[in-house]
Amino acid sequence: MKTRPHSSWRPFLPTRMFIFVAGLLLLCLRTFGQISVDKPSGNRQQAGEDYENVVNLEIGAAANWNIKGGAATFAPNLAAETTLIERWVELEAGVSPFFTRKSTEWDTDLLFKKPWTLSRKAEFMLGIGPQWTCLKQNGKTANSIAGEVAGDFMFWPIGKHRFGWFLEPAYGYSFAGGHQQSLGISGGLLIGIPGPHRNGR
Repeated sequence: MKTRPHSSWRPFLPTRMFIFVAGLLLLCLRTFGQISVDKPSGNRQQAGEDYENVVNLEIGAAANWNIKGGAATFAPNLAAETTLIERWVELEAGVSPFFTRKSTEWDTDLLFKKPWTLSRKAEFMLGIGPQWTCLKQNGKTANSIAGEVAGDFMFWPIGKHRFGWFLEPAYGYSFAGGHQQSLGISGGLLIGIPGPHRNGR
């Protein structure tokens, strides 16, 4: 996750965030499965490959800073990305847990991204979407909603897009009182999960 604006909203259980993200990913996978595998992907067609990834997993770390001041915070980061409209819309859902001595915070975001193929080994995506934050502190739970804009640089060292790395800077703006703003960045390992092979291969 890339940004973590704070404010209060109505409390809810953190497990609902996991259910929310998992449901969206399953819906995307089901939609992808209904697309004919005979229709070539623009990116993969340029690369001369006979497959495309169903999901790209992002596993790494995230850091963020409040624009108005404060120390940087760090957390592990897990996200999954899939295609909604070939060459036009990608959907990414991710989560990051931030732990301190006095609080626990779960940041969940949902980004709609426009992809561009820079080369056979590099891609860039620009995304926008909502971010949902659940903060537990001093026995109380507070929630907030923010808007997020992120750029996603994806690098694939080898021709087959199976393993690579990503770097994703982002900006967040809270819709709650105070309208806090924050900057963040995440990066790490990129894992491509392939779909069915074409032509029966």
